[in-house]
This record gives sequence, structure tokens and C-alpha cells, in this order.
Amino acid sequence: MPDMGKYDEETKTKIRVKAAETLEDEAEAISKLKERIDEEFVGACECILDCDARVVVTGMGKSGHIGRKIAASLASTGTPAFFMHPAEAFHGDLGMVTADDVVIAISNSGETAEIVNILPIIKRIGAKIIAMSGRRDSALGQHADFYIDTSVEREACPLGLAPTTSTTATLAMGDALTIALMSVRNFTAKDFAVFHPGGSLGKRLLLTVANVMHSGDDNPVIGIDASAREALFKMTDKGLGATSVVNADGKFIGLLTDGDIRRCLAKSTELLDEPVENIMTRNPVTITSDKLAASALSIMEKHKPRPITVLPVIDADGRPCGIVHLTDLLRAGVV
Repeated sequence: MPDMGKYDEETKTKIRVKAAETLEDEAEAISKLKERIDEEFVGACECILDCDARVVVTGMGKSGHIGRKIAASLASTGTPAFFMHPAEAFHGDLGMVTADDVVIAISNSGETAEIVNILPIIKRIGAKIIAMSGRRDSALGQHADFYIDTSVEREACPLGLAPTTSTTATLAMGDALTIALMSVRNFTAKDFAVFHPGGSLGKRLLLTVANVMHSGDDNPVIGIDASAREALFKMTDKGLGATSVVNADGKFIGLLTDGDIRRCLAKSTELLDEPVENIMTRNPVTITSDKLAASALSIMEKHKPRPITVLPVIDADGRPCGIVHLTDLLRAGVV
């Protein structure tokens, strides 16, 4: 536990006041950006929508950090984009830019040397330039095909030097640009998952039952004439705590779980010699292999009167082609 009494109340008050003032300054600056969503902003969006290549985002210093985030947001929401460091660009990386690309150049002053130096070359290549800057009359503003105004009245930094409010405003305007493009493209949650297959959303939207079920030799299946004892051996061998039961034609007719057998044993050990037909669950909940794994999890969790841990997978011919266990879904990250 840190020593909370290390600093006096005057210092603590200063911390609270300055932190609150910073948030107020930045919130006010972001609020004023709404007035900048003008025809030129719309034109910049249309320019990107018409682009059949990539969006290249560039910026130096803190603007570069913001640019990386904007590029990442664009790329993950349907607009192919990447970040290009302006200093590296001047030493060869401009070869990544083509005439079909759109370049978003970020500089609060609009006079950042590394940015200004590459503008004539970008123009010569033929790529369109969108400026995100605080000065329209700057070198960047004058070279740009479209100008997005991210100017702020003052930085939150008490010295007026450290980029604070200006970078926050640029980041917010970048988000506005990203979401506007995403909306016009009708980018869906499923599209988002395609670009985020490792995330929980991707797993919920991309994984199907077929991806997680036990099939083939790992799929426990037993005939209707088998005994409960034989079924228990089958369950033990496969380690899933359940087995599908089929008729003479191989069609699914029921499910037998280790819980069913335990309840039988509580009555009499002789029930181990009973046919599984007498103790199985008929017409249990099932699922098909093409359904989302998330749907299987939902079915298990919402089953009444109590949740279930296994779900038989049935094919179009009514045969058990697999079985899904709750632990498989959790292991796969379907939560």
C-alpha cells in the first residue's frame, strides 16, 4: 500500500485541480470540433471512399503517435491504411506511396519540417493529400487537397508547449473520420471480426460448432441396445461425460450422460445392465455443425431447468456427427 500521507494537502489539491482543468480544456476543445464537420470534411471522406488503394497516414512526434492510432482504426474498420514515418519517407519509404493512394498528413502547426519536405514529392507522385492541422494558411494547409481543421485555442499544458489538447482534438477528429467512413461502408460486426480473429469478438462471430466439436473417432456414439455399463465405458474412453444414442439405422434418438448413470446407481447397481434406451434422455437439445459456437454456448447456459455441459451435433440426415462440451467452448475463448 503506497504512503498516502507523503504529500501535503496543498499538493494533493493542486493535483486534483490541474487534472480537472486538463479534462475541461480538452472536453471543450473536442466539443468545438463539431463546428468543423463541414463540406471539406465531407469531401475528405468522399475522397477516401473513392480511393481504390490505401490511406497513408503520416505525422512527426506526438502527431505521429496519433497518426498510428488513426491508421490502425481505419485499417480495422474497412479502410486499408498504414502509417508512414515522415523522416523515413524522405529516405526511401515514399516508395510505398502510389498515385492511387490518399495521404493524411498531421501537423498542428502545419509547418513541421519532416512533413513539409515530403509534400512536393507526394504531389509529384499524384496521391491526394488530406491535411489535419491547426492552420489552414500553413505550408501543409496550402498543399492539401482537403483541409480538416483541428485547431485549439490553447494547450492544456501550463507552459503551452507540450501537445495535449491539440493531440486529443486530432485523435477525436480521426475517430470522427473513421466512424463516418465505417458507417457509409455499412461495416458490420461480422466484418470487424474478420479483421480481429484473435479477439473475443472474432471468436464469437467466426467460430462455428464444426470448429470446436469432437467428431470422428472422438465422437462418443452407442447403439440403443447397449447397456448402461457399456455406455459408461464409452464415456470414460472419450472423456466427455456423455454419449449420443442411435437406433439401428444410425439415427440420433437420445443422449446419455454420466449424470443419468449416477442417478441410476443411486437406486441400484443392477441398473448398469439396463439398456440405455431405458435411462437416456429422449429428444434432448441438439445443434447443427454450421451454427456459431457462440450459439452453442448460449443454448447450454439458457437451458432449463438447469444449464447443460454437452450438446450433440446432428447432421442433415439426423445422425450424430459430433458433440460439443462446455470446456471446449471456454477453451476456444467463446465467452
